Amino acid sequence: MAAAKIKKGDKVVVLSGKDKGKHGEVTKAFPKEGKVIVAGVNIITRHRKPTQVNPQGGLERAEAPLHVSKVAIEDPKTGKATRVRFEVRDGKKVRVAARSGEMING
Repeated sequence: MAAAKIKKGDKVVVLSGKDKGKHGEVTKAFPKEGKVIVAGVNIITRHRKPTQVNPQGGLERAEAPLHVSKVAIEDPKTGKATRVRFEVRDGKKVRVAARSGEMING
């Protein structure tokens, strides 16, 4: 399996959809499904009935997963969307921003 280009903790930019252009941090990654959850992006609302645990009921807002093709890593230097490539630096395989050549943390 290929190395993951987007991981938990990465700063990303949303490329398409209702949240296009928003920036956020990946809070959870699902590599097998090819999806990520980004903080503050793709918010969904669920109507919940009152239960014993939640007697009030009401609206529940949460972040829904996005497909990885809809997000791109944020370039550490410019803050714009960039592709990721892999390089060997000091004997270690690292992720590098294609736009600026900066190493991506993680």
